[in-house]
Amino acid sequence: MIINQPVFTVLLVEDETADADLVRMAFEESRLLVTLHHVVDGVEALKFLRRETEAFAAVPRPDLILLDLNMPRMNGREFLQEVKQDDSLRPIPVVVLTTSDVERDIVESYGLGAAGYVVKPVDLDQLIHAIQGMERYWFTVVKLPQ
Repeated sequence: MIINQPVFTVLLVEDETADADLVRMAFEESRLLVTLHHVVDGVEALKFLRRETEAFAAVPRPDLILLDLNMPRMNGREFLQEVKQDDSLRPIPVVVLTTSDVERDIVESYGLGAAGYVVKPVDLDQLIHAIQGMERYWFTVVKLPQ
């Protein structure tokens, strides 16, 4: 008997290619089916979410956004503020995934509407474990809006 497993969509907003590759590897190790889309900053992420360019015209709405804070053009704070002010985008959970463990960044992120804040571990195994923990929480425990 084949059991249909739902496919979840994650939008990764990350300017560092190496970090994006590590996150992709972590999702590939998963038992869940996750489609990962990657953009390099908040400007691209908003175009993705609003399907503003031909390249993003047919992309699915993400079930979860993983957001780096420190990026060029539009940083994570600016992006988070923009998303949480948009009625159509507000319900999408945004988890900050960043190297910063500065208390001010944590407080500000939650104040802007982040659903979670995860400091990127520097060790690959710890990063995989952290990503898989988020994945289990967001896609097997929490009930997400359709």
